[in-house]
Amino acid sequence: MPTTIQLEKNLKKRLTDLKMFSNETYNDVIKRLVNIAVQENVEELSSETLANIQQSLEDIKAGRVHDHEDVRKMLNL
Repeated sequence: MPTTIQLEKNLKKRLTDLKMFSNETYNDVIKRLVNIAVQENVEELSSETLANIQQSLEDIKAGRVHDHEDVRKMLNL
């Protein structure tokens, strides 16, 4: 049985942005998020992995990125 809930406008927009396809329901989006949040047996990331993620984020912010076409050229594809 459907239930109506109140959402702040910015939260509704964030849920909309998280849709995997335009006609995905908010119920499906929330269900997916809840499943992610309560996963059991999730391994913690190693300190090396966390450091690599941090470096990647810094590279992105600094503009040290390559688009798909650049990578294809570098790999002679």
